[in-house]
Amino acid sequence: VQLVESGGGSVQAGGSLRLSCAARGYTGHRPYCMGWFRQAPGKEREEVATIDDDGSASYADSVKGLFTISRDKANDNTYLQMNALKPTDTAMYYCAADRYMCSMLTEAQFEYWGQGTQVTVS
Repeated sequence: VQLVESGGGSVQAGGSLRLSCAARGYTGHRPYCMGWFRQAPGKEREEVATIDDDGSASYADSVKGLFTISRDKANDNTYLQMNALKPTDTAMYYCAADRYMCSMLTEAQFEYWGQGTQVTVS
């Protein structure tokens, strides 16, 4: 499975961005769990949001009510709508996927990862 992220960029505080992740090259069933993670300079990578194939979503406390994860299963795309961005949201954002339910996975267990897309908030 190849994951390709897009949509990152530079934005002023309070602005919005929508990240996209395209899943390609899988055979059989599409990945069940899709997730967005981020890593800021000098910090460990952290989970931002995950979504199962049935639409069940989970969010980090720091982004609840501000970010929304969604899936377009017909086109195998997963999105992260980010509103009211803060400088602390500055990070490289990664898309990840796995065959199992999100609730069964730790970050290290996600099988597939994208290359990342940079988000800078000033």
